[in-house]
Amino acid sequence: MLFNSIDFAIFLPIVFILYWFTTNKNLKLQNLLIVAASYFFYGWWDWRFLSLILFSTIIDYSIGIRLSKQDNITKRKILLWTSILVNLGFLGFFKYYNFFLDNFITAFSFFGQEIQANSFNIVLPVGISFYTFQTLSYTIDVYKRKLKPTKDFIAFSAFVSFFPQLVAGPIERATHLLPQIQRQRILIKDDLIKGVNLIIYGLFLKVVVADTLAPQVNEIFSNYESISGGSLILGVIFFSFQIYGDFAGYSKIARGTAKLFGFDLMVNFDKPYFSRNIAEFWRKWHISLNTWFRDYLYIPIGGSKFGKYKALRNIFIVFLVSGFWHGANWTFIVWGLIHSLLFAPLLLFNLNRKYLEPIKFEFSWKYLEQLLSIIITFSLVAFAWIFFRAESIQHAIGYINNMTFEFTDYKGFLLICILALIVDRVIDNNRFRKYLSPILIGLIIAAGIANTSSEFIYFQF
Repeated sequence: MLFNSIDFAIFLPIVFILYWFTTNKNLKLQNLLIVAASYFFYGWWDWRFLSLILFSTIIDYSIGIRLSKQDNITKRKILLWTSILVNLGFLGFFKYYNFFLDNFITAFSFFGQEIQANSFNIVLPVGISFYTFQTLSYTIDVYKRKLKPTKDFIAFSAFVSFFPQLVAGPIERATHLLPQIQRQRILIKDDLIKGVNLIIYGLFLKVVVADTLAPQVNEIFSNYESISGGSLILGVIFFSFQIYGDFAGYSKIARGTAKLFGFDLMVNFDKPYFSRNIAEFWRKWHISLNTWFRDYLYIPIGGSKFGKYKALRNIFIVFLVSGFWHGANWTFIVWGLIHSLLFAPLLLFNLNRKYLEPIKFEFSWKYLEQLLSIIITFSLVAFAWIFFRAESIQHAIGYINNMTFEFTDYKGFLLICILALIVDRVIDNNRFRKYLSPILIGLIIAAGIANTSSEFIYFQF
């Protein structure tokens, strides 16, 4: 079920009314409604894959209970690795089986050995990368004794399957979301207002920005061989805003929907295109995934504790795994490699923590310097997006080869990108909210009529 669909527009108020006016006096019943609504929400796409969510829930709930009763280090590690291997095993099979098989066959063919192997027509379950990481974080935190395991199976099921963020995040930690599920919630007017505003802003980014740019991006990337170089450059800019509008839009709708039910989800995007270097960009883009990799991969393999070169190695590992997490294609791996190469000099010269304070827009030489840094950083990020969007490495290289600095007429679509940046800067300012929301609603309706509704990009990851 899509956030930008009529189905969801009917589903949400029904669940909201049942949640606050029927089950609100019984926490267990309220959480059971969340589970039922979440399974219905996910099953609307394909009910067959509900068994995967249920199986992961049962496995990690049971392992959490066992870990709380086990002090033997070896047995605790066996329990932890059982959770890791089961969860990553499902993820690996559905997402990467054919990728590894095809590359295995290609590698042997290169050396003159022909191997006959049949690939499967595997359907990738929506959101499997997200809820797998979410439930894994629970087991790891229980293993590290950062979290006491819950004995409430309904509450844990609600944590794993919470429908606002089930299929595309934010990837929540059990330490943050599970306590909210286990305590009584009350209906607060301010939460409703904030939730509705977040949903409006999210729909603006998705419907007005992402869905308006999508046809142009598809046209440019599909016909890059016959399109002018200037149009190809604009195609990269348009995709940069399309993917931001699409994914940040989803995250805002998810946070807004959660607010309606009394939950606080983590911020997943923090004005990333105003970043002044690549390190700052990664502190502001897909925050829930990047902090997950920091806490559960980068730090466990050594982080920056053992010198610059080992820290560099660890950064490369994290970015390559991050690229691979996004999809079973060499384009994503190259995309991750590009970002690791851009990040490496910042780490070597201690510049990765340079921009921790928010940028202040003022007329000064320092501001002009920061503005130039923003433009350079955005250009580097946009260049890397070519590999992310391309269907193959050859496609990406061909696209880059055909790029030249020419002018073309896409003024209307450039205005949409500029509008997205303006809204991104002012939505946190209370003075503008009461004026901005009605304007955005009008734009959403107009764009919704003009554009075809589409799935969110990150559903495929």
